[in-house]
Amino acid sequence: MNIGILGAGSWGTALAMAAHRAGHRTLLWGRDAASLRDIDEERENRRYLPGISIDRQIRIEPRQIQLCTMDMLLAAVPAQAMRDALAPLEGFGGALLICAKGIERGTGARLSEVAREMLANASIGVLSGPSFAGEVALGKPTALTLGMSDAGDARDAAHALSSGALRIYPSDDPVGIEIGGAMKNVIAIAAGAVMGRDLGENARAAVITRGLAEISRLAIRLGGRPETLSGLSGLGDLMLTATSLTSRNTAFGHALGRGADPTTLREGGGKLSEGAWTASAALSLAGRHGIELPITQAVADVLEGRADLDEAIAFLINRPLRERE
Repeated sequence: MNIGILGAGSWGTALAMAAHRAGHRTLLWGRDAASLRDIDEERENRRYLPGISIDRQIRIEPRQIQLCTMDMLLAAVPAQAMRDALAPLEGFGGALLICAKGIERGTGARLSEVAREMLANASIGVLSGPSFAGEVALGKPTALTLGMSDAGDARDAAHALSSGALRIYPSDDPVGIEIGGAMKNVIAIAAGAVMGRDLGENARAAVITRGLAEISRLAIRLGGRPETLSGLSGLGDLMLTATSLTSRNTAFGHALGRGADPTTLREGGGKLSEGAWTASAALSLAGRHGIELPITQAVADVLEGRADLDEAIAFLINRPLRERE
């Protein structure tokens, strides 16, 4: 197949390498022409994946319009940039897999919903699961979930992208996969803040466990299935992201716990924390469906300046003890 990767950050670069290993003709596109030239010349993404060699058969392409000729696109641009990145590809009619994890601010739309709005002729799916880009780029064992509304399409796409150490499991529950991937970033910020505040492993375990309950409530209300949230794209992704400072979102929360300013962290031009932008969007989406998300609320309150971290912690500790929450 001809597979195009939309986004030349760490995840997009890793996906290009994975698609190449699966035997496909692979094209990598990014917004920054200078960075693309450097990647093409050095055969290394020195900004995002330093020290990892990129095969010369992977084509580095600065012309976004070339993506329209691909059989499959993997969209790995930041969640809040997805709409703008897809806009020039209106005529694309192949399979588009959303590989970013987030909810669009302002609209509360899932990224697959944004894609359906922008690319009416494409077959839309989502790819998610516990995966650090560097490990995927190095070919280390990784398991992901690929969701599309049509189970047959999901099987075909999963089979096409699987190779060697990369195992991709098909699913016909894209909603559950997408909400799991987006929301785990928010919970990881909370877990990181617990680590940064030295509140202990008990507290971090409580945040992760109650966080999974929040994710599940929202996903199920939107049509996702419980078993999806207990699998790779729910529990698996949350455990990887919320337990390691390798995670950008956990590192972001850890810095908050150590006293860093939320605005400076979020807008300082450092490594992207998707959860920092997803928290308020998730709250808006949950509010429309009558779902309470207390951990997400606490994270959003800190990031939006409505509470400091100690006030947010007190808010969570002092919530009423309910049999089900």
